[in-house]
Amino acid sequence: MQSRRKARSSDAKQPGLVLPAGCRAAAVVMAYNEERTLPLVLEELAKLSLEEIVVVLNGCTDGSFREARSFPGVTIVHYADKIGHDVGRAVGARMCTSDIVLFVDGDFRIAAEKLKPFIAAVARGTDVALNDISPYLPLFRDWDDVTRLKAFLNLSLGRPDLHASSLTSVPHALSRRAIERIGSALLAVPPKAQAAAIADGLIVRTAGSVNVVTANRMRNDNVGRDNEVARLIVGDHVEALKHVMDKGGARLSKADTSRRREAIARSRQL
Repeated sequence: MQSRRKARSSDAKQPGLVLPAGCRAAAVVMAYNEERTLPLVLEELAKLSLEEIVVVLNGCTDGSFREARSFPGVTIVHYADKIGHDVGRAVGARMCTSDIVLFVDGDFRIAAEKLKPFIAAVARGTDVALNDISPYLPLFRDWDDVTRLKAFLNLSLGRPDLHASSLTSVPHALSRRAIERIGSALLAVPPKAQAAAIADGLIVRTAGSVNVVTANRMRNDNVGRDNEVARLIVGDHVEALKHVMDKGGARLSKADTSRRREAIARSRQL
């Protein structure tokens, strides 16, 4: 179900973020039973110069719909069954028409001041503005498998500077060019979308640093070693690597200069 409410003129724009003339920004919010925190998230978004706010309710059974409706100008997409946060972001991206789309989750509040750099980076020409989680990570030896995979994907794509920054983490922002070039459907698999963006030559950078490592809400499916969410993300990264390897070759265009493979054939002749 979809609900649209027309924004009052006084609510359409809030001061605090100056965008280039003619540039429009939007936000997509994913929520699953977030009636307590969703209003806090929307309050922060209301402080930004946003033309559109799309809230995708992911199988909510609480009062999240009621809370979202209390904010003028918000477009609500309500799925009775859970479709997954990543699919919801793809849906939200497809619905937006703005030049810049910011993605956040409804489970914890991020101050507007910390969200501005992501929108500003895209306004200055970045296509994919990622959250740099490096300051909040432990020593490499203590990284979990998902964090190692994020860094490995970036390294494989020739972007070690991105470390473990990933479209899997919010907040992040995309340009209209990126959404159209990648295709909104590909956003349903964030690492695959990131790999496609890098391989396609889009401008991918970190734009801000928000601690989502410790702020992420703990649920039954994302706690413990080899949990359901971790398995999903691992599979997403395998899919991302296959996507770029299918297009760029098994070695991802990296030279293989140290191996004299013909020696194997000669050894068989001896």
